[in-house]
Amino acid sequence: MPNDDHRPTIFLSYAHADKPRAQRVAAALQRDFTVWWDELIEGGSRFARSIDEALDAADAVVVLWSTNSVESDWVRDEATHARDRHRLVPLSLDGTKPPLGFRQYQIIDLTHWRGRPDAPQMEAVRRAIEAALGQEPVERKPSSAPVTRRNAIVGAGAAAAAAVAGAIAWKTGLLGSSPASARSIAVLPFKNVTGDPSQAFLSDGLTEEVRSALARNAGLMVLAATTSNTVKDDAGDAKSIADKLGVAYLLDGSVQRDGDRVRVGTNLTNGKTGFSEWSQRVDRQLGDIFAFQSEIARSVSNALSVQMATDSPGLGGTRDARALEAYLRGKALYNLAKDADTDRQARAEYEVAIAADPKFALAHAALSRVLASIASQSAAASELKPLYTAAEREAEQAISLAPTLPQGHLALGYSKFAGFMDVRGARPSYDRAYQLGRGDADIVLLCAIYMVRGRRFDEARDAIDRALALDPLNPRTHRAAGAISYASRKYPEAVGQYRRALQLNPRISVAHASMGDALMEMGRLNEARAAYEAEPASMFRLRGLAILEHRAGNEAAAEKAFSQLVNEVGDAATYQQAEVMAQWGKPVEALMLLGRAKVIGDSGLSLIATDPLLDPIAKDPRFQRFVSDLGFA
Repeated sequence: MPNDDHRPTIFLSYAHADKPRAQRVAAALQRDFTVWWDELIEGGSRFARSIDEALDAADAVVVLWSTNSVESDWVRDEATHARDRHRLVPLSLDGTKPPLGFRQYQIIDLTHWRGRPDAPQMEAVRRAIEAALGQEPVERKPSSAPVTRRNAIVGAGAAAAAAVAGAIAWKTGLLGSSPASARSIAVLPFKNVTGDPSQAFLSDGLTEEVRSALARNAGLMVLAATTSNTVKDDAGDAKSIADKLGVAYLLDGSVQRDGDRVRVGTNLTNGKTGFSEWSQRVDRQLGDIFAFQSEIARSVSNALSVQMATDSPGLGGTRDARALEAYLRGKALYNLAKDADTDRQARAEYEVAIAADPKFALAHAALSRVLASIASQSAAASELKPLYTAAEREAEQAISLAPTLPQGHLALGYSKFAGFMDVRGARPSYDRAYQLGRGDADIVLLCAIYMVRGRRFDEARDAIDRALALDPLNPRTHRAAGAISYASRKYPEAVGQYRRALQLNPRISVAHASMGDALMEMGRLNEARAAYEAEPASMFRLRGLAILEHRAGNEAAAEKAFSQLVNEVGDAATYQQAEVMAQWGKPVEALMLLGRAKVIGDSGLSLIATDPLLDPIAKDPRFQRFVSDLGFA
């Protein structure tokens, strides 16, 4: 859109219930900026098209958060667009916190602002806009010019969103005045130049290990794998890729294998200038790769003048080539998250790695994770306890070999919590994993899930905000954010996060059913039914339909869905059967099934303290004793 006086254009996003206050903000800002807001769209304009054009053209987006706007899908979508472009300036009209996923930015509180254009609050807003635009602060002369149709135009927006990389680091002062201004970095997928596609696991694995080593440095903001990999085939230059990812630096590399020799080239590029800051090319034995990835991390940290923690070379790694190769193959299989077969193949590879090097701590931790994954997703009821017992044993071995390995502590916490409902015993492991692995999005995400299930709602929301900032394009992160909102009874927010997860991966497991749960709690039964019917996992699809049809008064359909749940899934869905009984107003049957779930080790019990579907029996003293006996506060 044209800018008549060549001043920056500000898009004002707000809820229409806040229109009077939005008008005062627009009037205060117009002396220094061209302000667009929807009250002044020219008559006859196509509303949505005008908004889209103004949003795309704006130099910065000022979002007015309030009790009204946090519930607005329009405002959230505009805020998302601004964050993706690193042009978000968030204000709070009444002290309301931004919704989940938008809390990493410093917010300016206008609760006590009385409309004066020269008030300290508005000066702070102007400085924030200038920072978002990358400008130096300027002196201003007082002005009392009114908002005119020429310099005031559109704003109002839509749908829940991904946090941009670098946001947390900006808030904490790591990155200066804008999210991509200093020590944020993306590790791009290393290229496999061996000429053999079957060796891709080696370049992919080295990429992950270098990323993990860098993430242990508290002075860096390291973008997670899923988001970094979105530019794998991008033909743009370094500056455009860095801008797209919202980071200051890019690390890329290449891997060429010849037998047990590996040649690795790495290059650190300044995303602002496009010039290389540091590069190297070395030949190593395959078994030396873990030590080498730590050297890369230290070299990058030195290049960025950030002190690197003094971990031993290749924390938890190995120098055995056979062990390394099997571990990386297992990791590639596990990361597919395809089905039970790939999990079992990953288990076999990890076991080969440990047989080759029994002191390979990362392999023990990875084996623990995959054993617990098999138990929670595909094992028969009789297999649950043996699998979780083995998972706990492998995690303990990982920690004994590498006491500061966050993956080991995370694996131990998960096996204790999901496998044995040892809520109190799991907490030290999760807290230690979070302390050691705050730079790893996967670790932070799983810790956030544990926190919310233990009713630590504020901590969980802070943690998932961090995970969203580290990995904004990972559907698993948004699915977890939805679960946290759902457990917190923030159902519209949950629906937004589940929708975002499905946009990123339409086949992600359980997201359809989870969105159905939130929609059903909002009373939107037809939409919930469609969501359940789209869920491929029969356990969650049938459980959801059994509850929904009962609420809708379709008893025959409800009974049919429940019978299918029992007959097709069996004891593995004991917890889900208890949810149905609670919703059907049968507390005795629900409590009996929960007791059985405890006996067989059903990991669904990890949800029990915050599960909205159990609300009908939540005040029953028998239920409260059961939850307390499990160790929930």
